[in-house]
Amino acid sequence: MWNNSSNGLPCYFQHFPCLVPKRKWDDYTVSNTSTLSIKSPSLMLYKTARVSPLVLTHYGLSLGNGLYNVSLHFAEIIFTNDITISSLGKRVFDIYVQEKLMIKSFTIKEAAGGSGKPIVKTFLVNVTDHNLKISLRWAGKGTTSLPRAGVYGPMILAISVEPNFKRPMYHDKKKILQKGGIFVEVVFVVLLIVVIFFLKRRCAKNVADKELRGLDLQSGNLTLEHIKVATNNFDLANKIGEGGFDPVCKDAYIVKDLKLAFLLVQGVLPDGKMIAVKQLSSTSRKGSREFLNEIGMISSLRHPNLVKLYGCCVDKKQLMLVYEYLENNCLSRALFGNNQSRMKLDWLTRKKICLGITRGITFLHEGSAIKVVHRDIKTSNVLLDKHLNSKISDCGLAKLGYVALEYLMTGLLTEKADVYSFGVVALEIVSGRYPKHQCRDIQSGCLLELVDPNLDSNYSENEATVMLNMALMCTNMSSLLRPHMSEVVNMLSDPNFSVRNPELKALRKDTWQSEASTSGVCTTQYYGPEEYILQYEISEMEFEFE
Repeated sequence: MWNNSSNGLPCYFQHFPCLVPKRKWDDYTVSNTSTLSIKSPSLMLYKTARVSPLVLTHYGLSLGNGLYNVSLHFAEIIFTNDITISSLGKRVFDIYVQEKLMIKSFTIKEAAGGSGKPIVKTFLVNVTDHNLKISLRWAGKGTTSLPRAGVYGPMILAISVEPNFKRPMYHDKKKILQKGGIFVEVVFVVLLIVVIFFLKRRCAKNVADKELRGLDLQSGNLTLEHIKVATNNFDLANKIGEGGFDPVCKDAYIVKDLKLAFLLVQGVLPDGKMIAVKQLSSTSRKGSREFLNEIGMISSLRHPNLVKLYGCCVDKKQLMLVYEYLENNCLSRALFGNNQSRMKLDWLTRKKICLGITRGITFLHEGSAIKVVHRDIKTSNVLLDKHLNSKISDCGLAKLGYVALEYLMTGLLTEKADVYSFGVVALEIVSGRYPKHQCRDIQSGCLLELVDPNLDSNYSENEATVMLNMALMCTNMSSLLRPHMSEVVNMLSDPNFSVRNPELKALRKDTWQSEASTSGVCTTQYYGPEEYILQYEISEMEFEFE
């Protein structure tokens, strides 16, 4: 019996997550686009292949224990040998058999001597628990967008397994059934169906558990007993959030319209460390997949402005993540919460929060080993510690927040989409209001009328002007005209940076407004969830959410 799993989503599912429930088998199969250099009856074998963006795993179940010759059939049928853009792609992945690294950084095209040429890798494998696991894992290098996004992950055409031992002899089942009579035959068939049903369910559960336990995490593992003690057996009095499978705030306004797929509970470890435990509902159909994505992503990221993952727990049906506890909840609650939860943030604190967000995003784009596009930068995903330092959460899951125009129209995702979202968040931080309230202020007076009136005059007009203009640059309709996040960090740290930088100086000439500006030609469009378009024009000032 064979089974398989694919970790990651095909290209168009990454761009449109709402299509995930409609996934079909063919979404992870591809057909050849390169010329095949094969002259044999097995030509049809090399015309289709199975791919995965991250990890492609095949399971051979209920095998007899012993030595097997495992042959993996490969051929690069996507990238070509010509001089077109299709020849520029490079696919690099590692080959694991029974969790043992067999080949590191394997490239099909190089190993076979070109595209469309077959190559077979054969390994002698000892099966001891009746199961065989073959895992192809993306090596974290190679091309990611050539010739098109989504074709760089592992690929395999076929697997053949031959026993390297003498097969045992079995008695003829037909003769046994005939001797037992019709009644025994019926009973045997019924029992066989029941046993197969329960074995299949159990094997599927074992496979999922092995995947979860086999993850190479950069964080620790905690037992269910430890977490129960820390949270007083998940006492609802310690609840700090609930909702869809992403970090949320306690404020009911923020978690509205989300399916209750998890519970977020506060706890204390034996060493006195405060934690926040995310307990995934056992009834969530997409929970395990999202759980894998989140811990695989977050466990490798370490930065002062990213929420820290202390560990995880996989115990029976319990799937849990253990985060650091942040005392002041989320930025959305601090800015837009009710009278009890809203905080009075002075100018220096707002500037510190904004600068912390930029440093966290800059690390994701330029500082981590793997370039990460967050795709969901918004105030509810920015958490605040007891000193009001900002930390970005939800790095492993992507939902539609403030969406850039080019992403909505073409589905092409770059780091400039995060720059756009940050620009909207920066406007919210300065104004203390949702964007739909801000543009009316620009129409009625100077740019500084966007500043939160609760600050009175207790802020730097020069710094506010720089931050507002920086936000408008980040939300430019053209992604090419938006700055990089490292440049935004420099602009916030040094207000004169954009004057000295030639590239930004030229951009600033067309978009920068003085603090006394009353009109302009800059046009920015904000796109929110469900593809509702929010249009912002400095001259006409229309800005509405659905």
